[in-house]
Amino acid sequence: MITRETVDRIIEAARIEEVVGEFVALKRRGTNLIGLCPFHGEKTPSFNVNPARNIYKCFGCGEGGNPVNFLMKHESMSYPDALRHLAKRYKIEIEETAPDPKEQELQDARESLYILNSFAQKTFSEQLVENEEGKSIGLTYFKERGFTDETIEKFQLGYSIKDWNSFARLAVKSGYQEEFLEKTGLCFRNDKGNLIDRFRGRVMFPIHNLSGRVIGFGGRILKKDEKTAKYLNSPESDVYQKSKSLYGIYHAKKAIVQKDTCYLVEGYTDVISLHQAGIENVVASSGTSLTVEQIRLIGRYTKNITVLYDGDSAGIKASLRGTDLILEEGLNVKIVLFPDGDDPDSYARKYPASDVVDFIERSAKDFVVFKTGLLMEEVSNDPVRKAGLIRNVVETIAKIPDQILRSMYVKQCSSLMEIGEGVLLNELNKIRRQQLKKESPEDNVTELITETIKPELPLTELNTEEQERNIIRLLLNFGHLKASYTVQENNPDIPGQTIAVTYEPFVARFIVEEITLDNIRFEHPVFDRILSLYAEQPEETPFLDPGFFLRHEDAELRDIAVELLSPKYELSENWSAMHGINVPLEEHNLISALEKSVFHLKKTKVMRMLEESRTKIKEAQHNGSDVVPLLEQHLRLEQIKAQISKALGIDILR
Repeated sequence: MITRETVDRIIEAARIEEVVGEFVALKRRGTNLIGLCPFHGEKTPSFNVNPARNIYKCFGCGEGGNPVNFLMKHESMSYPDALRHLAKRYKIEIEETAPDPKEQELQDARESLYILNSFAQKTFSEQLVENEEGKSIGLTYFKERGFTDETIEKFQLGYSIKDWNSFARLAVKSGYQEEFLEKTGLCFRNDKGNLIDRFRGRVMFPIHNLSGRVIGFGGRILKKDEKTAKYLNSPESDVYQKSKSLYGIYHAKKAIVQKDTCYLVEGYTDVISLHQAGIENVVASSGTSLTVEQIRLIGRYTKNITVLYDGDSAGIKASLRGTDLILEEGLNVKIVLFPDGDDPDSYARKYPASDVVDFIERSAKDFVVFKTGLLMEEVSNDPVRKAGLIRNVVETIAKIPDQILRSMYVKQCSSLMEIGEGVLLNELNKIRRQQLKKESPEDNVTELITETIKPELPLTELNTEEQERNIIRLLLNFGHLKASYTVQENNPDIPGQTIAVTYEPFVARFIVEEITLDNIRFEHPVFDRILSLYAEQPEETPFLDPGFFLRHEDAELRDIAVELLSPKYELSENWSAMHGINVPLEEHNLISALEKSVFHLKKTKVMRMLEESRTKIKEAQHNGSDVVPLLEQHLRLEQIKAQISKALGIDILR
C-alpha cells in the first residue's frame, strides 16, 4: 500500500495543466485554462482547468477532480496505477507499507486468477491460429462471420481444442496450481478426480473487466449436439460475477461516454460485428438476463440505453422485464427491432456502418410505443384483454422514479391507447400506493401526500441544500480570510453611551459560530461533514486548507470541493478598463455575503417550522385538542420570521 506521505508528495508535484494538456488542447482564459471536454462531445469549451487549485471541472457534464482523478477517468486506471504513473512522470520514489498478511493472501489469490485467465486467453488465441484443429474449425468459423484479423486480435478470440485435458496439462506444466484451475472454472474434476478441460472443442470469447483484464470466458460449440449446450460460460469466481459483468464494456466505455448512449445486444458476435462496423458503444449481458448491477454499470457512463432485439426473437416479451429494470434505475430506454431473420450481427455484416446507424436511429422506439404496439396486436378488440394491457403498461410507467417523466409517459400512453389521462393517473397512483406499502409501510403516506397534494409552499422553497451549498462554498474559498465589521456597544467607562467596536474573526469561525449558535445541522450529509470538520478546528486556526479536501480519501468530499472551488465564470482582467465599471469582488464584502447566506438558511428553516406548525394546529383542531400552546409557538416563529425579514431587507417573507 502506498504511504499517505507518498500520495501527498505525488499530488503536490503533479500539475493539472500538464497532465490534462497531454490529452486536451488548452487555451488560457484569465487565470484558468479551457478546452473541449474529453468526457463528452461538445463544440463550445466548457472544460475548465484551474492551475492555482490544481483541479479540473467540466461545467457541461459535471466531471471534476485532481490529476489522479483525471487519469483514472480518462485512462481507466485504478487509483494505485494512476499514482504510480504520476510518480514515474515526476520522478518520485514510491514508499509502500506492508499490507495485512490476510489481505495480502486474498489479493495474491485474486491476482493468481487474473494471471491464469490471461495465460488461458493467450493459449486459446495461439491455438486458433497455430493449431491445425483450431485453424480448420475455429478460425474458419470466425472468417465465415466476416471477422478480420484485427477484430480477432482486438477481442482476443481463440479456440480450445477437443482433447479432454490438454489445457490442464499445459497449465500445470507451466507452473499453475490445480487449485486455481478449478477456481477459475477453466477445469473441473470428473468422478475419478482427474482434471478435465471445461471448454473442449469450442471457439472462445474472453470476457474483460473495466480495466481490460480477462475475468472469464464464453465458449461456443460449433457442431450440433442436443446433449451439449451451444454456449458455455465460466462459473462464478472471485474475479467473475456474471450479474456484474458486461461483455464488451472495456472496449465500449469511451464510445458510450462520447455518444451518450449504449446499445445493448444479446450475443458476443453482435457486439463484435457492430464494433467491426465502427459502432463501438455496444455491450452484451454476458450470457445472463439483464441485472440491476449491469444496468448500474452502464449508468456510470450514460443515462440512455437502446436495446437491440433480434427480428425473430421469441423471447422479446420475457426480455421486456429488463426494460422495467432499466426504468426503475432512472435510465432512459429505447427499443429497436431488427427485420425478421436478422440480428445485429447479421445486419452489420450485410450493410455499411452508416446504414446500420441510420437504421437504428430511425427504428428506435420509445418503450411505451414499442410495448403498446407489441401487446396491442394480441388484444384486438377484446375490451377485457385491452384493460389488462393498459394495466401492464401503467405498471411499467409506475417503476420510473422521476415524477415528471411518469407524467409525460401517462400523456403518451393516453394518446396511444385512446383512454382518458385521468383514468390512467388513478391507476398509476393505485399501483404506486401498493408499491410504497411493500417497500416502506411507514413512509408511504408522506410520499403520497407530496405527490398528490400541493403544500402551502413549494417544496423547493423549503429545501436548504442551496443555502448549505453556498455556505460551504464560502468556507472553502474564504475560510482562511479575516472579515472586519464594526458594531455599537455600551461604553464600560461611561454609562449610557456607546462606542464603536471592530471585530476581525476568521470567516470560518464566524460561519461555524453563527450556525452552531442556533443548533443548526446541515441536511446534506456531505455539507454537514465539512462543517463538522471546520467546527473541530482550534479557535486560533479555525480554517482548513482547500488542499485538505482536494486530496481527501473520501471521493464525495473531493468531488464537492472540486465543484465549489471551481468558479463557473471569471471576470475579464480588462473589464474595468473597457467598460469603466468596477465590479466589487465577493471577498471585499465578506461580512455582507456571510450574513446573507446564514440568514437565508435560517429563513428556510423557520419557514419549514411554520409549515410543520400549521399542520400540527390543523390536526389539533381536527382532534379537538388544546391548540393554545401550538398557537403561542406559531406566534414566536412568526416573530423570528419578521426579524429575519428585517435583517435581509425584505418587507414580506412568506
